[in-house]
Amino acid sequence: MFRKLLVANRGEIALRILRSCRDLGIDGVAVYSEVDRDSLHVRYADEAYLIGPGPASESYLNVPKIIEVAKKARVDAIHPGYGFLAENADFAQACRENTITFVGPSPEAIRMLGDKIESRRLMSQAGIPVVPGSRELATADTAAAAATRIGFPLLVKAASGGGGKGIRAVYQAEELPIALEMASREAGSAFGDGALYLEKFLEAVRHVEVQIIADHHGNVVALGERECSIQRRYQKMIEEAPSTAVDDALRQRLIEMAVRAGKAADYVNVGTIEFLLDEEGNPSFLEVNTRLQVEHPVTELVTGVDLVADQLLVAEGEALPYRQEEIRVRGWAIECRIAAEDPFNEFFPSVGKVSFVSEPGGPGVRVDSALYDGAYIPHYYDPLIAKLSARGRDRAEAIRRMRRALQEYKIVGVDTNIPFHLQVMDNVHFIAGTLDTGFVEKHFRLDHQDELENEEIALVAASLLAHSKRKEALSPSSLAGASGDSWRLQSRRTGLRERDWGMRRMAWRKSI
Repeated sequence: MFRKLLVANRGEIALRILRSCRDLGIDGVAVYSEVDRDSLHVRYADEAYLIGPGPASESYLNVPKIIEVAKKARVDAIHPGYGFLAENADFAQACRENTITFVGPSPEAIRMLGDKIESRRLMSQAGIPVVPGSRELATADTAAAAATRIGFPLLVKAASGGGGKGIRAVYQAEELPIALEMASREAGSAFGDGALYLEKFLEAVRHVEVQIIADHHGNVVALGERECSIQRRYQKMIEEAPSTAVDDALRQRLIEMAVRAGKAADYVNVGTIEFLLDEEGNPSFLEVNTRLQVEHPVTELVTGVDLVADQLLVAEGEALPYRQEEIRVRGWAIECRIAAEDPFNEFFPSVGKVSFVSEPGGPGVRVDSALYDGAYIPHYYDPLIAKLSARGRDRAEAIRRMRRALQEYKIVGVDTNIPFHLQVMDNVHFIAGTLDTGFVEKHFRLDHQDELENEEIALVAASLLAHSKRKEALSPSSLAGASGDSWRLQSRRTGLRERDWGMRRMAWRKSI
C-alpha cells in the first residue's frame, strides 16, 4: 500500500480522496492556491503546501510546481481527481519520469482517448457503433464537404478536451464558418489545441455512460450504467443509476461494448465509456472520460464499490477484488450537482462568502462537500461546490429522498441552483423517466423568484423579531436582578449586540 499520496485538486473531490487515504492508512498531502488557504481539504490533510496564486494556470495547472511539491513531500503517488490535470497526458508522463505513481490510466491511453477523432477510429475498429462524423478538419473547404456528406444539423466539436467546451451546433450551411471560428478559438483557449471535427447532431437522444475499472492483469469490469441526460450546454447537472431507458438486454449490450472498449485501449484504472441512445434505444459511442467522474457516487451507492479505494489498489498493481459476474446493482441513486450559480439569471456564477450552511441528512442521503460557515467561493474555478446524492429501494423513493434533502439544504451568502433541482424533482416528465438531452430547454423557464422571495422575507422577518426580543432582554428593567458590576453589564450588551449584527448581516446577504 502507498505510504503517502498527494491530491492534485481542491474542494469536495480533494476531501473525498483524502478520506479514502485515511481509511487505508495512507498519509494524505494537499496542495492549495492562495485563495484556498482556509479550505477544508487543507485542514484535513496530514500535510499541505501552497502552490501559487488563485488563477488555476498558476496553481492547480502548474505541473512543475506540483511535481516539485510531490518530491519535497516524498510522496509515492498523485491522484488528480477530476478537472484540472486529470486528463493531462503530459502530467501523467511527468509523474512517470519522476518515479511517482499516477493514479489513473497511462499517458499513452490518455493521449489516445483524449483525441476524440482517434478514439472514434479505435472504437469503430473494435466493432462499436459511433456517431457519424468526420476526420480532423484541415480547411474550411474540407469542413464544408464533410458537412454536406454528414447532413444538418451537426455539431462542430473540439478534437481534444471535454466539459462542453469547443462545441457549436450548426443547423444550416451558412452558419458553419462562424461556428468553426468560435469553436476553434474556445478549444484553443481551453485545451491548447484548436483542432476540430464534425459530428452528426442527434436530437432527442439520451446520454448514458458505463463506468469501467481495469487492472494491470487484464481484468476489465463494468459497474453498470448512469443516466446523464439532464444537462445544460453539454454540462451535466443531474445523474442517476441505473437508467430508465435501459432494460436488461440493452444493459448487457452496453456492458459488453464498454468492456471491449477498455480492452481495445489497453486501459488501466477507472474510466467512463459514454454513449448516445436514439429514440429506438440504439447506442452509439460518444467518447471516453479517462478519469474519475463527478457522478461516481451514484455508482458507489448502487453497487457498494468504493471507486477511489479501488483506484489506489489498481494503481499499486493489485488485481481487482471482484469479477464482472459479482457486480450487482441494488436500488436506485440520484445525484444533483450543487453549484454556486443563479438559476434565475441564466445560471450566472455566484461568488463570495458562505455565511451559513446546513447540510441535509437522514436515510439514503450522501453529501460530498467542502463547505462550512465562512467558506469563500472564488471566481477562479468551476462553480460546483457540492454533490448531493440520494438512494432508495427504487427510483420513486430516491426521488422523494432527494426532494427532502434539497429542501433541507440551506446555503446562505451565495446563490445556488438548488431551486432548479427542486423543480426537476417535481417535473412530471422527470418523474416518468422520459428524458433526453434537451430536457432543460424544453421544460424550464427559471425567470421568476416567487418562492425564493417568500423565503427571504421570512428570514428577514425572523431576524427582526429576534432583534426586538434581544433589545427587550437588554433593557434596564430586565437586568435589574443582575449584578451591579457595570463592566460585566457592558460586556454582555456588547456580546449580544455582535451576535445580533451577525444575524442581521446573514439575512441581508440572503435578501440581496
